[in-house]
Amino acid sequence: MTANVPFARPPGGGWLALLGGGEFSFGETLDADRAWIDRTPAGPISFLPAASGSVDYPQHFGAYLRETFARELETLPVYRGRDARREKNAQRVAEVAAIYLGGGVPDHLLEAIAGTPVATALEQRLAGGGTVAAIAAAAQCLGTYARSIFGGEVIAGLGWLAGGVLEPNFDPEHDRRLRQLMRQPGVRWGVGIPAGAALLLGPDGAMEVIDQLYVLGSADGDYTVLEEEDDPSHLM
Repeated sequence: MTANVPFARPPGGGWLALLGGGEFSFGETLDADRAWIDRTPAGPISFLPAASGSVDYPQHFGAYLRETFARELETLPVYRGRDARREKNAQRVAEVAAIYLGGGVPDHLLEAIAGTPVATALEQRLAGGGTVAAIAAAAQCLGTYARSIFGGEVIAGLGWLAGGVLEPNFDPEHDRRLRQLMRQPGVRWGVGIPAGAALLLGPDGAMEVIDQLYVLGSADGDYTVLEEEDDPSHLM
């Protein structure tokens, strides 16, 4: 699916993949993972574990990528701010085909990478034709705002989705959290991404929907449901 869409993302020739969540070990993210991997150039994929802080998570995810897609995964050792300020880690981001931001806690990811050379390198890699994939809490962190796990407060995100917010693992019957994010200053659009679903934003307005998304234009508005075979130009 390719069209001009109302979703803002940093410019450049790469693909930004926003995954709603799900267990890769149970095959719940298979379609979403296939979509972003198909758009990723040859070369290594690097896993950024700051959101979870887990050593096992990238190891298991690496085995899954190798067995399912014949792609190799390495761990970018960024767990806290001092790691993200190391130029060698930023340089490695520039060298790999894709960066996968693993899920976990929004606060941990934002505290680790916001305003660092690694964050800058991620945006530059997207601009230069690489893939940046983020799942669940990590995907939310790319928006204008994210939701803190500590007290549920709204905190500043990385701002890659200008004027936009997203809610992962989304259930339209329980949408209070997305509507809360939509009420923050400067927010113009929001997307609910259920587990297993994904929104892929490519160069020149290209877009792909995996499964089904829920799009809001205002905090109190009705949803536009966007499915895989839909033409998104009507959202303009």
